[in-house]
Amino acid sequence: MLTKLISFILLLSSLLFADTTLKSTYYVQSDDIYISAMIKNAPRNKLLYKIEPGKYTKRVKSKELIKTLKEHGYREISPSSRYVKFVKKSPIDTSKIALYIKNYYLNHYNEMDIKEIKVEPRGYITSLPKKYTVEIQRKNYLSRSGVVNIKTYQNKKIFFNYDIVANIRINLSRKKIKRDVELTNLNTIKKNIIFDRFMAKPVQNIDSNALQAKHHIKKDKIITTRDVETLNVVKKDSFINVVLDNKNMSITFSAKALQSGKPGDIITIEKSNGKRLKVRVSGKNKAEIR
Repeated sequence: MLTKLISFILLLSSLLFADTTLKSTYYVQSDDIYISAMIKNAPRNKLLYKIEPGKYTKRVKSKELIKTLKEHGYREISPSSRYVKFVKKSPIDTSKIALYIKNYYLNHYNEMDIKEIKVEPRGYITSLPKKYTVEIQRKNYLSRSGVVNIKTYQNKKIFFNYDIVANIRINLSRKKIKRDVELTNLNTIKKNIIFDRFMAKPVQNIDSNALQAKHHIKKDKIITTRDVETLNVVKKDSFINVVLDNKNMSITFSAKALQSGKPGDIITIEKSNGKRLKVRVSGKNKAEIR
């Protein structure tokens, strides 16, 4: 009776791990590959494979692995790739590389809370060179995972895979925002999300930057640098103050802006007598004659 009860409890526990998606790569501490390498706290932690002597990886077809897991009571397992690779974890300290990656991301995002950074070499290595520099690809900050390499003074490169667990604060559109409309707290909202992957860098500092929509922005969209541009401080057909500095004399007059403009833009204005001039935008509803 007790044996049956234990088996029933184990079966229920295994069902808790249903709906698991296999990763393409798993790192193991030894040559023995157990179920717990893929499913944490696995109640039926059976030995599945062994890495062959003299080797440091083992590749298994996802289809075969899922079949084996089902035989041990683990259901609803789905693949993410055709093969699953198990890599023996290298006995090295990657904290210096992880710190470089952390600073790299924090330099790009001022509102990011990094919980953990995992760094693993692409192959099995027993040690790191005493001196090296870390290199990372230019747009890696858009994704939580990527590739980084270290370069020795002999120009040898060693590549690593990394993954970041972090939260990031982004701005979300509260409603549909039309083109050229200024972004404010009325049409955007801040939200903390789990950092995963962006197509473009999210805009974090709407409060401190004068921005407007570059095109129509849908409701509930993460606002990125592709969606915004510097706010037009002069609007077309509005009346602005124009300053003419001539030696010790300064003349100010009102004129109609025939174009919209940002600070520093050259636009055309029309005076009350119909004369048109080129001026440089200097501020909100302000310009100066070149």
